[in-house]
Amino acid sequence: MASKCRTTNHLGHFVLFNRIAALIRKGGRLINVSSAAHRRSNVDLEDPNFERTPYEPFVAYGRSKTANILFAVAFDKHIGTAACAPWRCIPGVIETELIRHMSPSWLQARVDEINQQLAAAGKPPMHWKGIPQGAATSVWVAVVAPADEIGGRYCEDCHVGSIVPAEVPANAVTEGVRGYAVQKLPRRSGRKAKKWLESRFDFPHYYRGTPHQEK
Repeated sequence: MASKCRTTNHLGHFVLFNRIAALIRKGGRLINVSSAAHRRSNVDLEDPNFERTPYEPFVAYGRSKTANILFAVAFDKHIGTAACAPWRCIPGVIETELIRHMSPSWLQARVDEINQQLAAAGKPPMHWKGIPQGAATSVWVAVVAPADEIGGRYCEDCHVGSIVPAEVPANAVTEGVRGYAVQKLPRRSGRKAKKWLESRFDFPHYYRGTPHQEK
């Protein structure tokens, strides 16, 4: 399950971005949609498949969403051009088919927990966003926000998110991006992803070895 989560949420994005990067025209933008769930966990390059630690679905999901952000930061710095940079954003708590496999009782327990945290902070109860509301940040990042303000940044609710200190608990009240999600990772992390993918797929030449122009 951990492998499926990572493949669906991160490695698929990794493949797509690398395949289309050379095709993007000057002024184009790459947008990588992440999630507030990245605050649940940093990536674990030593145990990506939970072989040495108990498997926890939302920790696995959080790791994959952190990987989305880290990849966007690296792509913006090393692979994109001055006019071609990725942005990562979260659309918010949206009622989509993502929750279709969750039991109603489990989901209600999470909503109750969130509402308790919001109430303690003096905020109104949680409400689900509709699809248009959920898409607002993606649209804002793609066609409204100035490129020089959001390149390689984490965006949420139509603004650039701030870095959240590590000592701040991650809960429903927390906003922004965890520092570990925007740190510089060793290049071996990217090489690990490429090695894993090349063992399973036949990539075209420009993906395998032709680097894009670095900034």
